Amino acid sequence: MGRLFGTDGVRGLANRDLTAELALELAVAAALVLGEAGELARSQRGRPLAVVGRDPRASGEFLEAAVVAGLASAGVDVVRAGVLPTPGVARLTAAMDADLGVMLSASHNPMPDNGIKFFARGGQKLPDEVEDHIEARIGERWSRPVGDRVGRVTDDAGSAARYVDFLVGTLPRRLDGLTVVVDCANGAASDVAPAALRAAGAQVIAIHDTPDGYNINKDCGSTHMESLVAAVLEAGADAGVAHDGDADRCLAVDGAGNFVDGDQIMGILALAMSRSGRLAHNTVVATVMSNLGFKIAMAGAGIDVVETAVGDRYVLEAMRAAGHNFGGEQSGHIVMTDFATTGDGTLTALHLLAEVAAGRSLQDLAAAVTRFPQVLINVPGVDKDRLARNRAVSAAVAAAEAELGASGRVLLRVSGTEPLVRVMVEADTVARAEAMAESLAATVRRELPLP
Repeated sequence: MGRLFGTDGVRGLANRDLTAELALELAVAAALVLGEAGELARSQRGRPLAVVGRDPRASGEFLEAAVVAGLASAGVDVVRAGVLPTPGVARLTAAMDADLGVMLSASHNPMPDNGIKFFARGGQKLPDEVEDHIEARIGERWSRPVGDRVGRVTDDAGSAARYVDFLVGTLPRRLDGLTVVVDCANGAASDVAPAALRAAGAQVIAIHDTPDGYNINKDCGSTHMESLVAAVLEAGADAGVAHDGDADRCLAVDGAGNFVDGDQIMGILALAMSRSGRLAHNTVVATVMSNLGFKIAMAGAGIDVVETAVGDRYVLEAMRAAGHNFGGEQSGHIVMTDFATTGDGTLTALHLLAEVAAGRSLQDLAAAVTRFPQVLINVPGVDKDRLARNRAVSAAVAAAEAELGASGRVLLRVSGTEPLVRVMVEADTVARAEAMAESLAATVRRELPLP
């Protein structure tokens, strides 16, 4: 059996891979591990405190019940925040001085999936070694509290409103005069994102903002931008923003209907922060997936780029280690540690639109980063664990890199959240990138068949 935790918590098909029993055991194990590490013992409340939130997936209802039961049975008081974005749960964990936070979401994955993410005190994601300790404790015998030592459960109906107030309070300027379309992915930001944009002064057109438990991410949100483009053009809006199911991502569309990806958003915000002296060490932390054009643009502006593995947790670890305050991913996870402990899609949208409100169109701002053509092919149904050891695949990558030289790059990596290998090629033309990516993907399929 492989490691239970992936790059972003425990994720799988709800009620088959991720069951109520597993959710309860994970909650108990997390309480035990964090308690023994001293995280829970610092509480002054007599019992530890946890915040639990979820996205609107139907399976989140029974998984939330299981997590709450596990925590309370381990002697942890629980505040149920209800449906709230992942960064909102992280923020609430810190604001309430809670000992841990739990978010139930599979982010951008299809509705049948779900996941469990843990936050430590302060709303920080757990490091790998702590996750490994939690996984190792699942199912072991433990001493159960009784009587007044068992946890109590309460609901917090005002968490979303406080989160909106916090988000708007971070802005350098209001958004009055802007018309914005927001695609909520029928997810956790369906109430929060439109409310925050309106509170900041924008005229807001919300789409895919009616979650029913089953329609999260379905042909909408940051993984399906077509309807956002259409809505922006139809309304003559200044911009559009799209979130994923748990709203820790933000991608955008300019007023002409052009896609603005996470690299361009990072570029816009990094340049603004650098000009105002707010970019710590004049450095951005990005992943190996960031476009070569982003790196060239940052170098041209005198901004350093630190690279990490894919996953906003690794971006955050590098930021904390060196005292950086800005980073993110091409996928739209943008991390602004002056305000948040994790990627926050609504926060990103507000600050991106604040740059538009300063007087330049989003199309003009995004032109600062000229993207190299990039092709990404997901190759499912292969043995991803053998990727690093296969000589034929390594030779094919080396040959492609030699052919591209300085005009592009190649990256093959295993997905941390899905059973597949990702093949990415950047080149000076789309045709060249497509041809190389298809050839490498064919090599992966041929060389890494499942047993």
